[in-house]
Amino acid sequence: MRRALAAALLAAVGACASPRVVLREGPRSYTAESYGDVLERWTRSGHAYQLDGIDDHLAVTATYESWDFRWAYVVRYARDFMLSTEERRALLDQQLEASTREHAFYVTLQSPTRRYGELTRPSSAWRVLLINDRRQEVAPVAVELVRRPGALERTYFPHTNAWRQVYRIRFPRRVRVPGQGEIDILSEGIRSFSLRFSGPLGHADIVWQVEAS
Repeated sequence: MRRALAAALLAAVGACASPRVVLREGPRSYTAESYGDVLERWTRSGHAYQLDGIDDHLAVTATYESWDFRWAYVVRYARDFMLSTEERRALLDQQLEASTREHAFYVTLQSPTRRYGELTRPSSAWRVLLINDRRQEVAPVAVELVRRPGALERTYFPHTNAWRQVYRIRFPRRVRVPGQGEIDILSEGIRSFSLRFSGPLGHADIVWQVEAS
């Protein structure tokens, strides 16, 4: 019965397809009110289930801080903090420049045994990779624990709460692949990309489908 319920829940989740994302860079015309829709577009959730039921070994939600997301974030942030035109321009330049150097994800997760979900510790039960549909993958260059999420995190990333651990995970923008030279894992030609959490308790793939160029 529990397995049947788990299968039904997974089917229901699959039926509610997330919107495809666009990796193209360039100017955007967002307003502060656009932020919620853009956040939803770039946020995905995943689970690693126990084999004998529907209890989670891991529940994780991640927001990819893409070029598109960062533009909307700056517009909302500038409105909230009443930044001057010069301050807003400087913040936008900083954010967009960062997106050309790294692929950054804001991640919140929860597991029944808290230490298993501590990604910065050797006792963590999970390894994290960034993978595209061409089976190219890259490990993070930084996994940073956000120890005390405050008003900014809870406002701009509402999947932050008291029960979840919060991380910022960064991957290199370019990686060397044998036989292919240096590539961008998230180049415009890919059809999808995933954050993969894997380990002895199972695995969870958080997938973003990419709109064709």
